Amino acid sequence: MKFIDEVTVHIQAGKGGDGCCSFRREKFIPFGGPDGGNGGNGGDIYLQATSRLHTLVDLNYKKSYKAENGKAGSGSLCTGKSGEHLVIRVPIGTIAKEADTGEIIGDLIEDQQVVLVAKGGQGGLGNYNFKSSTNRAPRKIIKGTLGDERNLHLELKLLADVGLLGFPNAGKSSLISKVSSAKPKIADYPFTTINPHLGVVKVDDTSFVMADVPGLLEGAASGVGLGIRFLKHLSRTALLLHVVDLAAALSDPPNSDIILDNLIKQINIIEQELEKYQDPELTVKTRWIAINKVDLLSKEQLNKLSKKLLNNKKYNKIFWISAVSGFGINELCKEIIKHLRV
Repeated sequence: MKFIDEVTVHIQAGKGGDGCCSFRREKFIPFGGPDGGNGGNGGDIYLQATSRLHTLVDLNYKKSYKAENGKAGSGSLCTGKSGEHLVIRVPIGTIAKEADTGEIIGDLIEDQQVVLVAKGGQGGLGNYNFKSSTNRAPRKIIKGTLGDERNLHLELKLLADVGLLGFPNAGKSSLISKVSSAKPKIADYPFTTINPHLGVVKVDDTSFVMADVPGLLEGAASGVGLGIRFLKHLSRTALLLHVVDLAAALSDPPNSDIILDNLIKQINIIEQELEKYQDPELTVKTRWIAINKVDLLSKEQLNKLSKKLLNNKKYNKIFWISAVSGFGINELCKEIIKHLRV
């Protein structure tokens, strides 16, 4: 299914029905008086979050929504039927904004949560409402009012506990497929991940949700590559896990100083792109480092490299893992659970 995370639609709530001007006309009952009923209210428009949807693709093909109008009142004090409400279903994590002003109307973060986005018009009053001792035959009515009409901008931000960051081919997709039932595309060329993926990771008697987005390249904040478009999906996460590719940092012959410099260079590039993205929600989040593909070096080389990297106080949590063999994965997941419980 095509992944669509932003769409603008036009919505129009139903118009209220007009009030009725009517007089009672029955044999042997002179001066029956007014009996015009009120109009029905126009239908409202609601958004409802559902776990069954994961993209806004349906709304991308239908861009206009209109609720039913209320019916006009009629004689014998009959009130018109109210218009049917319209419910538009969207994925959990959808933010609804007024397209013209940017004002947030609703943020749907729970399954089955409902938000009113357009109020239907009020039904008008029939002439029965205007009778008095001095006006026994009023011909005044009030017409129904128009319902709300607006352009609604919908933006999807995935809900996850942990978000994966890193270059293309760093092993993010391999990691999420190893620890969850998510099945992203995995191959030895860049940008095999072109859409975000969610996976539920189970650890003993608890679980957390992990999100994988397309990899970032240097210059992503200026439009290079795919990842910058999907960074917003990491803004709701509690923890960012930066997956670093050890294979891309290796030297021939292996030299720990050169490898260390290359690793730090990779890490700093992603850090700089996050800062350029200028999203305060992202820049203040806790970020851990997971260095992947460690089975390419010996245990002695890893220990030497680890000591040097830990001397850099900027990275207080560093994990050495292999998404292929599973080395270090269990320890990483248990540490994530501990962090999320705090």
